[in-house]
Amino acid sequence: MTRAGTARRLASAAAYGGGGLGLAGAGLLAVLRLEARAARKRVEARTSNQDPPPGDGVYGRGRGKPLVFTVLGDSSAVGLGVERATETPGVLLAAALTELAERPVRLVRLAVSGAESCELDPQVERALAERPDVVLIMIGANDVTTRTRPAVSVRHLADAVRRLREAGAEVVVGTCPDLGTVRPIGQPLRLLARRWSRQLAAAQTIAVVEAGGRTVSLGSVLGPSFAQDRSLFSIDEFHPSAAGYAQAAAVILPALADALGVWPAPTGRRRERRGTVRPVARAAARAAGRPGTEVRATEVRGTTAGPLGTWARLLRRRPTELPTPEEAGEAAEAAEVPVGQDA
Repeated sequence: MTRAGTARRLASAAAYGGGGLGLAGAGLLAVLRLEARAARKRVEARTSNQDPPPGDGVYGRGRGKPLVFTVLGDSSAVGLGVERATETPGVLLAAALTELAERPVRLVRLAVSGAESCELDPQVERALAERPDVVLIMIGANDVTTRTRPAVSVRHLADAVRRLREAGAEVVVGTCPDLGTVRPIGQPLRLLARRWSRQLAAAQTIAVVEAGGRTVSLGSVLGPSFAQDRSLFSIDEFHPSAAGYAQAAAVILPALADALGVWPAPTGRRRERRGTVRPVARAAARAAGRPGTEVRATEVRGTTAGPLGTWARLLRRRPTELPTPEEAGEAAEAAEVPVGQDA
């Protein structure tokens, strides 16, 4: 079966509760469980149990009601592995969005370290109360390490995206990262972890796009780059460092800004590709192995779907420079509106 076929099967199975990846026998399963338990203990022994400060607040100067930006998901959305709020993806992105939008942005971080996709529902409930303009979801790694059935993970993610979109929020999902570069995970589990995480990322993309959101592939961003440069990992060698989060945020920013309609149009010689249009399953399989690829729904000759399903556009925008942690801190200090109040 092709990668696109596998992704479609896993995403489609979400509606029926099936979709396991399958393992080659009870003996291998026992070995993998032992390796997974040992890897988890090594990571937990080095991981700080304390989340960095949320950095919630209003960023940027200017009049008018701030854009509301909420961040949902797991420890990658929290920024576990760094100490300062200004090093977390939420603050980095909020500071960048306020520059692009030329208006204040209010950040509300609702992500929870250790969360799986099945635990998104209470985060969504809290997000809806904030009436967000745009929502970032980063989820999937814990679903892989706990061997949650992909169909279960995808179903919960699709439900979250659908509810947020029905409430009028734009939704961007950073798909499951590539766990095949995590050193505490030994072979053969590391090889399988890479396969599982990429398959989940592709299935996530299909489900998210069909639910009305858009995705950005983090698999290959946090894959080859992290494998070559260990400084992108924090001390636990599982979560990103400040540099790692900055790299991931720079890849996510164009999709967030475009969803809000504030991504600058290319001028002069700098032309941005219109992207490639494919059936969503093929687009998802392609995106899972390409760094920073955005996938969103599109139309072909006025129709949203063809013989092979929903049409999707793949885009690879040039990452923009993010504010440094110091500049993000200055943006926070420049906030003029207390959290919870209108300008």
